[in-house]
Amino acid sequence: QVRLVESGGGLVQAGGSLTLSCAASGRIYSSSVMAWFRQAPGKEREFVAALRWGAQTKYLSDSVKGRFTISRGNTPNAVSLQMNSLKPEDTAIYYCARSTDYSRQESGYDVWGQGTQVTVSS
Repeated sequence: QVRLVESGGGLVQAGGSLTLSCAASGRIYSSSVMAWFRQAPGKEREFVAALRWGAQTKYLSDSVKGRFTISRGNTPNAVSLQMNSLKPEDTAIYYCARSTDYSRQESGYDVWGQGTQVTVSS
C-alpha cells in the first residue's frame, strides 16, 4: 500500500504564498488521481484540487480557482499545490489523497496522508 506524506505547511500572512508537497512512497500510476482536500476547524473536509496523473488534467474548487495550482512535483511520485493570494479562510489542515478515478468526494479516495497545517493570518 502506498503511503503519502505531506510537507510545506506553515504560517503566512494574507496575500502570501505557500507550496505544499505530497510524496508517495511508491509509484503513482498513470491511472491514478491525486488530490488535495482541506479541513478547517469545525468544518467538514472539502475538495480543493485534483490531478489526473497520466493525462495531467486538473480540477480546482471554485473557492481556489485562479489562486491555487496543482501539478506534478519536482521529484518523481510527488504532487504539489501552489497556493497564492492566500486568505484567512484558507486556514485548514491540508490532506493529500489518491484515487483510481476523479471525485470531489473524500469517500472516493483510498489512501490519505496525515495532513499539514496551513494558517493564514489577517
